[in-house]
Formats: sequence, structure tokens, C-alpha cells
Amino acid sequence: VAHQKADWVSIHERICQLLIPIRTSVPFLLSEKERKHGTEQLVKRQKYIIDLAYSTAREFVWDGKHQEAIPAALHALRFSAEVYGSNSVQLVPAYLLLAEASTGVGRLPEASKYLSQAQWIVLTTPDCGAAVQCKLHRSLGLFCTAEGNFEQALYHLANDIYLASSTFGLKSVEASGGYFHMANVFFRQNKMDIANSLYAEV
Repeated sequence: VAHQKADWVSIHERICQLLIPIRTSVPFLLSEKERKHGTEQLVKRQKYIIDLAYSTAREFVWDGKHQEAIPAALHALRFSAEVYGSNSVQLVPAYLLLAEASTGVGRLPEASKYLSQAQWIVLTTPDCGAAVQCKLHRSLGLFCTAEGNFEQALYHLANDIYLASSTFGLKSVEASGGYFHMANVFFRQNKMDIANSLYAEV
């Protein structure tokens, strides 16, 4: 009951009506053209649910409501796997969001599992874009920070900044997030000069 209530509060209330046509099977007696149209409509609905579930989970994380974010992020992951396949790079954002939400509620082993899945997909996708790799390194950096492994966190955040700078530019907003999280790590290490310098860079 608790899981159902959490799922309802998180996302199910918003997508309940959208799930009905997705769960309804397409009649077999339709023509090839009608079946093709039905399949296209199904994929369009699934993509809409992915976007809605992901943005809902993202908002919960931004508001610090990590527990509420998990069911929505799980829906985004499940539908992404249905549409794109279980090893697609399209699943990485949902895995990273699940890792961030799991870290936020203190479930570090779960977060580690989601990060491993995302990392595996990125490593096995030769043409994976720098923007996705950048997000992966940032998530790994934040996870290492939560674990208290500051050296490893700085390594991943440095990669995040490098990839963001080379993709979006040295003074990009995308790169500033990496500087900010790196500054937080130096702050926690009580290296205030470096931290303040990086905050100024942000």
C-alpha cells in the first residue's frame, strides 16, 4: 500500500489515463497500414510518458524530494527500455536520475548499481556524445562526494568540466555546474582558497 501511494503521488496520477491506450492490445484483424499507424501512435505515447515521467522526477530531485522522484524515474526507465532497448544510451538519463534520487535518500548501494548500469552503456556505445559522458562524470562525482571519497570525486568532476568545456565552451553554464560541485568538495576538505576561487569562477 505504501509503495502504491508513493507511486500515485509521484507520477501515476499524471499518467494513469495515458497508460490505458498503451496497455490495450492492437486488434490483429487490422490492415498492415492500420497496424503500422497503431504502432507509431503507441511509440509516440510512450515517448510522451518518458518525457513527462523524467521531467516530473527531475523536479522532485530539484525540490529535494528524492523519495518522490524514484517512482517517476523508474517509469521513465521502464518506458525508455521498451522504446529504445535495454542497452540504449537513451536510458542513461533515467539511470543517472535514479542514482541521484537514491543517493538523496541514503541508498548508496542502489545508487551505485544505477551508476554502474549507466557507465556500462556509455562504455559500450562507441559514438556516445560528450554531453551524456559529461552528465555521467558529474553523477559519479556527486556519488563519490556522498561516499566521502573526495579524490575520486575530484577526478570525475574534472572530467565533467573538461567534457562540458570542450563541448559547450569554457564559459558555458554546463561547465559551471562542474566547477560548483568541485568547489563544494574543496570546501568539505577545508581548502577554502581553492573553493572560493572555483565559486568565483561559477
